[in-house]
Amino acid sequence: MPDTIPTPTKPNVIIIMVDDLGFSDVGCYGGEINTPNIDALGTGGIRFTQMYNGARCCPSRAALLTGLHPHQAGIGQMGQNLGYPAYQGYLNQTSVTIAEVMGQSGYRTLMSGKWHVGGSYDARNRDQWNPGDETHPMPTQRGFDKYFGLLEAADSFWNPKSLTLQETLIKNESPDFHLTDAIAEHASNQIDESLEMGKPFFQYVAFTAPHWPLHAWEEDIAKYEGKYMQGWDAIRTSRHEEMKGLGIIDPKWPISARDEDSPPWESVENKEYEDIKMATYSAMVEQVDRGVGRIVDTLKAKGEFENTLIMFLSDNGGCAELFQEDDDWGEPSQWETEPTLEGLPIRVGNIPELRPARTPPSRPSSYPGPTCQIRRSDSSNAGSTKVASPLHSSPTGQTPSTPARFATNPCRSSTSQQPSTTSEMPPTHRSSATTTLPQLKAKASSPPSKRSHGRARSPSS
Repeated sequence: MPDTIPTPTKPNVIIIMVDDLGFSDVGCYGGEINTPNIDALGTGGIRFTQMYNGARCCPSRAALLTGLHPHQAGIGQMGQNLGYPAYQGYLNQTSVTIAEVMGQSGYRTLMSGKWHVGGSYDARNRDQWNPGDETHPMPTQRGFDKYFGLLEAADSFWNPKSLTLQETLIKNESPDFHLTDAIAEHASNQIDESLEMGKPFFQYVAFTAPHWPLHAWEEDIAKYEGKYMQGWDAIRTSRHEEMKGLGIIDPKWPISARDEDSPPWESVENKEYEDIKMATYSAMVEQVDRGVGRIVDTLKAKGEFENTLIMFLSDNGGCAELFQEDDDWGEPSQWETEPTLEGLPIRVGNIPELRPARTPPSRPSSYPGPTCQIRRSDSSNAGSTKVASPLHSSPTGQTPSTPARFATNPCRSSTSQQPSTTSEMPPTHRSSATTTLPQLKAKASSPPSKRSHGRARSPSS
């Protein structure tokens, strides 16, 4: 027998969170949307049926990252500071994130995607943004070694305003960019880099999809167009039966009553409009699934799939927000801040005469005109529709090959970090704008320092 027992290799850990996904949307939970990669994880692993969350974006994320009740972490409602410690809208100084703990345990900590636990950012007043200050902590200040993603709750998938690399705001200048694809690409590259360093990693991949706005590649939308003409009543019944067959719900449970705000499908006047909205939503979910597949393929190519724990979840169920005067989304004009990349004005609202898809000028377009934004009709909630911000799509289901261009703007903070390795920005997302990311990397003469405005005690205490 050997004199010593070999030390087991630490497993990698990946948490993949999606945004506003319905309980029965993906295939392994009874849905009709094409999600083979997520289904493979579910059928090859464990499917949970009794998970609880915070019912909204910020509270769920705060609880997930800290292990605390969201009020204890400082995010009892959303990102606005309501003047009380439990409702300050950003992670407080008495909480410790899982990234901080995993980092102290020898893990490289990675994040790609939506942050949304670092205060609010009003797109109408970007000159007042202060990412990185005490009330707007960033992922790199709360334990993450690497970060790419969106600081805010939601934005255009084609032209997001709070897109960030490490602690640098970057502005997309290419019509061939889609945030879902970029999140998956950066997640994959972060994994490659960590494995090359020989370190186990903890990664948090937070897709913004299928949260509004409804933005998907036109080719993906076309796959589902017409599929929902049977109506939400029929889709709900089909999903309910499928869930019973899969053992997800008890066969004795009857289907829930249709949402009282939604009429019977037979009485809906513009069925084509409801169909295309749900087709766009489904296309967004399928696009997320491709991103999950890319991450899994990266692990398998490196021989690390069997050594990686992967958890997939949603922050809450299907979105039920409504723009109205007496809530925190009371002013839809906050989404009409600037034109599209092509100089077209943003139109907010449900606009049936406009198809919820449009191609960038670099590709042939059969749907000219300004873009509109709609909210999806959730088949699990009987098809209620809401209002949101601009919508835009492209006619291909493939990852664009045209290089995306970014202008960069270092966040205003005392020790603003700059990118230090070439893998932080993939070649397809390098900047050709006024300030390029390679130039920023060249200026970073020393490794970025860790800052922590967000905690007062050590994770080990």
